[in-house]
Amino acid sequence: MKKHDTRTYYVGLCATYHDPALSILNHAGEILFAEATERHLQYKRALNCEPDNLYLIPKLLSEHCGDADEFVIACNWRRSRPIYERLAKMLGWLSPRGILNGKGRRLTTWLEMYQIHHMLACQHHAMRRIGLNLARTLGRDFPGASVRFRHYDHHLTHAALACYGSPFDEAACAVIDSYGEEGSMAFFAYRNGRLKPLFEARGPLSLGFYYMKLTELCGFDWIGGEEWKVMGLASYGRIDEEVLSWLRGTMRIEGLRLAPDYERFFEYLNRLITRRRLKNQAPEAVADLAHTGQHFFTETVNRLIANLHELASSDNLAFGGGCALNSVCNGQLLAHTPFQSLYVPPAPADDGTALGAALLAFHDDHPESRTEPRRLSPYLGSRIKRDAIERLAQYAQLPVRHLPDGAVITAAADLLAQGKILGWVQGRAEFGPRALGNRSILADPRSRDMGERINRDVKFRERFRPYAPVVLHEHGPDFFENYQESPYMDRTLRFRPTVLDRVPAVVHVDGTGRLQTLKQDWNPRFHALLGEFHLRTGVPVLLNTSFNVMGKPIVHSVEDAASVFLASGLDALVIDDHLFTKPGLQP
Repeated sequence: MKKHDTRTYYVGLCATYHDPALSILNHAGEILFAEATERHLQYKRALNCEPDNLYLIPKLLSEHCGDADEFVIACNWRRSRPIYERLAKMLGWLSPRGILNGKGRRLTTWLEMYQIHHMLACQHHAMRRIGLNLARTLGRDFPGASVRFRHYDHHLTHAALACYGSPFDEAACAVIDSYGEEGSMAFFAYRNGRLKPLFEARGPLSLGFYYMKLTELCGFDWIGGEEWKVMGLASYGRIDEEVLSWLRGTMRIEGLRLAPDYERFFEYLNRLITRRRLKNQAPEAVADLAHTGQHFFTETVNRLIANLHELASSDNLAFGGGCALNSVCNGQLLAHTPFQSLYVPPAPADDGTALGAALLAFHDDHPESRTEPRRLSPYLGSRIKRDAIERLAQYAQLPVRHLPDGAVITAAADLLAQGKILGWVQGRAEFGPRALGNRSILADPRSRDMGERINRDVKFRERFRPYAPVVLHEHGPDFFENYQESPYMDRTLRFRPTVLDRVPAVVHVDGTGRLQTLKQDWNPRFHALLGEFHLRTGVPVLLNTSFNVMGKPIVHSVEDAASVFLASGLDALVIDDHLFTKPGLQP
């Protein structure tokens, strides 16, 4: 056990080849920083990039760890690699030539072998680079500090964030993603600050891989993270009973395990491929495939989670892993399983494991520590630099007003009530893939064509993509059936029929919305803005979407925000207390 007077900082690294991230905790276990690498680089998913970017890491350590005596570097993967990966590397299957030649026996899984081997090769090289930039920086800037390295099981790091970040003092925990060291799922019991493994799946059959294949068949790119498009498109379709029978025939559920039908798996997979979207077809042509595929995914997860409840003595569920980003499925879990409460962290996918690894390292060093059950704040990322705002105000040649003491909130609410579309930047960036009021594009949900306008003129994305409602918590039950708190936009719920015409811009074609619940103590400034909009319009809801354009990460700097503002149909831009408008706009 460590001495408690040592100034120790815990640096968590997500060293996955996609969605790398970094987090920092202090000696008391307080979260000082957590952010995905893609934000700083402005490179979607930061594929094949290090989490400890050599340009950024010295600044972060100087800002947050200047008095450090010791560093603990915690990684989200075990150091020892699975036997299949080691064998594939030895046989040359993970080399460029090996990937091109497609060598190796076909595994019973959803993806092609060249795709599997490419992922393994990328992960192999990501593991070799772990901490290189961090080590150089520590050697130069902290020569007297001691350094310890920890490597944790991948699924355990997912579970750590889901449980330590939850409002639960005890829970069952499910982790479902594409793959870990041995398989794609793991289940835990959480009690007294400890995670006890219940079951770990083994083998290549994966619900994460399944959804990636579904994304591919619908004509989208899962490498670019376009699974969101499948969820949006699914609402336009209906169940295709034949396709559903094929999907159900590929595998069966045995407790907490997915078991393939080895004899017919590839037969059914080949049938599914015949339904794929052709190059000349619009996305809506495969709406039934998307709908049926989403239905099968939700059905399967519900059954697994129901089986978990039988093993775990808890009515609370903490859900992590990339599959926990499926808000449509999340919105149905409490209705279709015995669990009474659900928590999904703001960053359930691999970026969140940077924080999960750091939390595990802290708790290993402080076994007597007890995490107070409380909902994790998602506002853990970078701040906007004030001098950059002032430079933009001076040189952009745009109409700008400095409106301190809440005046900017009043002005922004006026513009929103007039139907203007705002970029809204304040405070610390959100950790996770969703904008939750600090790096958001906001608009009036009462306008029936507002969603189409933003898709066409601001985000430059497909017409079928829906937009999320953010709702004042006290009004949530008035707008949603079987209302549940959703602080991170983590679940999709059904609107009440009586309110559909009040907020048509945030109602999806099937009558649902992926909502964000807003309470004053979670985000006082954003809450005040929505409250002012409510006073003006009688509607306690705003359209909230991420501040970016399609294919780019959420904006990171003043320069990023200004670029999107100037090159899109945004009407105004609020950065802290500054309001920028387009020439000719009447504020």
